[in-house]
Amino acid sequence: MDMNIQKYLALAKTVEYGSFTKAAEILNYSQSGISRMINDLEKEWKVSLLERGRNGVRLTSDGLKLLPFVQNVCREYQKLQSQVDELNGLQTGLIRIGTISSTATHWLPTIIQEFQKDYPNIDYELLLGDYTEIENWILEGRVDCGFLRLPTHAEFETTFIKQDKLLVILPENHPMAAFERFPVSALCDYPFMLLEKGAKAEVSEIFERNHISPKIHFTTWDDYAIMSMVESGLGISILPQLILQRIPYRIVARELDVPAYRDIAIALRDKKTASLAVKRFLEYISSLI
Repeated sequence: MDMNIQKYLALAKTVEYGSFTKAAEILNYSQSGISRMINDLEKEWKVSLLERGRNGVRLTSDGLKLLPFVQNVCREYQKLQSQVDELNGLQTGLIRIGTISSTATHWLPTIIQEFQKDYPNIDYELLLGDYTEIENWILEGRVDCGFLRLPTHAEFETTFIKQDKLLVILPENHPMAAFERFPVSALCDYPFMLLEKGAKAEVSEIFERNHISPKIHFTTWDDYAIMSMVESGLGISILPQLILQRIPYRIVARELDVPAYRDIAIALRDKKTASLAVKRFLEYISSLI
């Protein structure tokens, strides 16, 4: 990458996040490296661009005038890189994906395996989080795309992938294990292990829709910890059907008598400005799931 473009990106990201540290994390530089590049710009242009303070950084009046031009150069550079990638036949690249545990475990290995057959020199970075974290990573530019539950941010471009049932899980010897469907009202009759982290929690929404208040004895965002505790007879829980594939635990899964689902989609900020590698990867996701 041309050194001036690096400096422009350093300035744009520092302003976007109000922090040298955050810009350094996003661009994979040291904090001192980001600061040095911006200092170089100030010397070259003979202007002061940023005011540094205890609460972070902010643009000077000169910086405010110049920032739109810097941002435009960065956008045009990304378009140039995408075109170069296309002309070179997508030989190299990096795809950064925000993912929940179920899609990381049961979808991404197959997708990446197939993608590598055609594009063996593409690298990947997977960030595991909950829906809220993944949304923020997409907004911040920390990941190129992410698996989310619909609905999500209106400004995201989303592609619906699959509807995933939410199932009650019970120990094999549970008195209701023989039932074909589990009554929603019976969720209150047994200790409940709640899978939840962040704001967008589909299990809590089931409780609210049905006006029930189960006895929540344990809360975690680790699916497999939930399964292990249910197997040990500590309670019951609700998990997505996707995460319940090929599990080693002695548990049974039953549909609720009032069916519940989550709609899984792949989301990104703007497909037009995405790299060619990301665009092609999205095509593979749609065709393989």
